[in-house]
Amino acid sequence: MGVVVVRPEPGHAATIAALREAGLEAKSLPLFAARPLDWIAPELDRFDAILFTSAQGVRLAGPALDAIRCKPVIAVGPATAAAAREAGLSVVLTGTSDAAAVADAAQAQGHERLLHLAGRDRVETDAMTRIVYAADPVVVDSDAIRALAGKIILLHSARAAARLAELADDAGVPRTAIALVAISAKTAAAAGTGWREVAIAAAPRDDAMVAAARALTEAVATGISGA
Repeated sequence: MGVVVVRPEPGHAATIAALREAGLEAKSLPLFAARPLDWIAPELDRFDAILFTSAQGVRLAGPALDAIRCKPVIAVGPATAAAAREAGLSVVLTGTSDAAAVADAAQAQGHERLLHLAGRDRVETDAMTRIVYAADPVVVDSDAIRALAGKIILLHSARAAARLAELADDAGVPRTAIALVAISAKTAAAAGTGWREVAIAAAPRDDAMVAAARALTEAVATGISGA
């Protein structure tokens, strides 16, 4: 089974490369296109640390980030932390589950006032927020959706999961013909029910999603899946 990546850049190419390195057939079908937005950084004395809940937020924050890069970073997970370090930021805490959990952990460590640099479609937090990027839907041909039959789709967000379900239904593609690998249970739930298989990554990271896709491919090939 081929594996299809629907997340936007930046990040799309890295996932494609990871799948191919794992020996999987990787195909590309972005459902969104990410773009940076203009924003103004608050004064340094208004917050204790920067909260990033996606690697996109780091990569698309733009030049406004320079004014506050001296602040420590709280990252929702390892991929986001890696992107922050690559950008020259100091990561002091990396979460293992979701935004709410890592924000609570940050406050417990004394970082009580967080600045959340987020996407327009974001997980809400109690932190002061600046919207630094947007991910806009792109037009996807119905033939491309119908070609997803027999494939495994990697879903990195609840928004992508919901859009995939809508596109598949509109194109008349039976959900039973498509398998999913979701980055989290919340993302899997957003896709709804009726899919051939739904696997949830063991951790909210690309490597865990690739591992889940490989395991699902092997299960289908040997006929031991639930299909």
